[in-house]
Amino acid sequence: MRAQGERRSSRMPDLRLVLSRALILPVAITAVTLVPTQVMGQAQSSAEFVPVTDAMLQAPAPEDWLMWRRTLDSWGYSPLDQVTRENVADLRMVWTRALARGRQEGTPLVYDGVLYMPQASDVIEAIDAVTGDLIWAHRRDLPDDVYDYVGGNARNNRNIAIYDRFIINTSDDNFVFGLDATTGEIAWETQIFDYQVTPAGHSSGPIIADGRAISGRSCRPAGGPDSCVIVAHDARTGEELWRRHTIPKPGEPGDETWGGVPWEERLHVGTWMPASYDPELRLIYQGTSVTSPAPKFMLGGIDNTHLYHNSTLALDVDTGEIRWYYQHLNDHWDLDHPFERLLLDTAVSPNPNAVSWINPRLEPGEVRKVMTGIPGKTGVVYTLDRETGEFLWATPTVTQNVISNIDGATGAVTENAEVVFSAEGQQVLACPNMHGGKDWEAGAYSPLTNTMYFPLRNMCQRLLATTAPDASHRIYALAVRHELAPGTEQLGAVYAISAETGDTTWLYEQRAATLSLVATGGGLVFGGDANGRFRAFDHETGEVLWEINLGSPVSGFPVSYAVAGRQYVAVSTGGAATTPSFLQLTPELRPSNGNNLFVFALPQ
Repeated sequence: MRAQGERRSSRMPDLRLVLSRALILPVAITAVTLVPTQVMGQAQSSAEFVPVTDAMLQAPAPEDWLMWRRTLDSWGYSPLDQVTRENVADLRMVWTRALARGRQEGTPLVYDGVLYMPQASDVIEAIDAVTGDLIWAHRRDLPDDVYDYVGGNARNNRNIAIYDRFIINTSDDNFVFGLDATTGEIAWETQIFDYQVTPAGHSSGPIIADGRAISGRSCRPAGGPDSCVIVAHDARTGEELWRRHTIPKPGEPGDETWGGVPWEERLHVGTWMPASYDPELRLIYQGTSVTSPAPKFMLGGIDNTHLYHNSTLALDVDTGEIRWYYQHLNDHWDLDHPFERLLLDTAVSPNPNAVSWINPRLEPGEVRKVMTGIPGKTGVVYTLDRETGEFLWATPTVTQNVISNIDGATGAVTENAEVVFSAEGQQVLACPNMHGGKDWEAGAYSPLTNTMYFPLRNMCQRLLATTAPDASHRIYALAVRHELAPGTEQLGAVYAISAETGDTTWLYEQRAATLSLVATGGGLVFGGDANGRFRAFDHETGEVLWEINLGSPVSGFPVSYAVAGRQYVAVSTGGAATTPSFLQLTPELRPSNGNNLFVFALPQ
């Protein structure tokens, strides 16, 4: 067993992957050993590769997609405008490629004509972004027992990062590692936890903030409170720089909010989606999850806030210090708040006819640096001052009954007492559902319209508070039955919401659940659904301008990139954590479940 912080030596690519791709990666066989040899496609040589800098990450070239949402402000926006509302109907598939088995919720990372694709169980492939030909493949040599400790959701791999000459990711066996971007070989790695001692899942990878690889944990209860951390590593060497707990220890600020619950019983405040970053303010914006158990009467009492669960944390990039925080909900229902935080400068003029809760001190029209979006499963839009955390406005979208009020002057949230659990065996109907409202599937923002676009679901949940070992969500002490929201048969929705006024400028609803979105400079919003349809919407009206059936749930995060002046749109399909519950509610929809990457472009 390796000590924490120890680095393993670099390894050749995993032999199982090499053998499974024998036609692409031939191997030389001797009497006693198998020696894998990578065959390089049209990759740059090591000498040709241009290292990625902080300046490039903070202002990426239009043709590249260098991180999860393309930019550190998490917009999910590409300025490319070759594909427009006028010609999108001519879009055609130009290549496709099968992906590794397992959950597929990946984001392609594209740099200088190479597409790097994260996949389940720590598989990463480098692919020629024009032809779809494999350049290299990396499969981490994972211990046989790793998923016995960290849980199956750790097999997910939503995103990777790039910095200097390295493709950077966090691994299922609790390392952070850097691959040589030209070969796929391990250049460095650092242990975060011993997975057998402190199991902590990683369902998303890092972002790079001023040379630091910032990553969070799912921190399942088996890992205890020590597993609930955000960690910064030097993105060139892997050296750990700081570690921030998301649960206060005894004697720390916030300790009193746990009502005397012993430290070892403070569980599961996870940070399982990537953060956003403001290089000017040098603040990282990270969201957090529910506690375990979720009903707070089981965890020190319903009057305690249990910091820092379901909060936005603004962290100093140099130290990890919490500069400010805002708690979006005291959560009894597994309504996590770890999702993308959109960072933008905008006039703030919430429309009282459209927005439920407004800070009375706001001067309408004042331009503010804001953090906005739908950070949690409630589907509530929150807009905060990103310098100070001051509450500016908030408003619900889909049906919700868990928040009864938000004090505009303070931002303090009041939960609906009628659906707060008070005893084991109690059953409530809580809206939205733990898989939406909103979940990990990302929205997007377009500066062309100053509008946010969100994939939401009209779902509720019948919940039972129970500690029974066979409960469907026993780590939360909940049993759940998914339901459509009352009064609708349309599960999926896309909301277009003005970042300035809070008005819903258009709404698209459909039977199938909607999934992640991307906005482009051509006036389009691309997004898929659980029934395999991938669409292009007009960003001003919501009109569907183009559609294709990809056969399986469009579970990946779509991106757009360009090579040699040609714009491409890429997205992946496959099995995801949430789609089974969506399909339960729409049994007439019967997509397949194939993990594939699809790339589209206009005819040449």
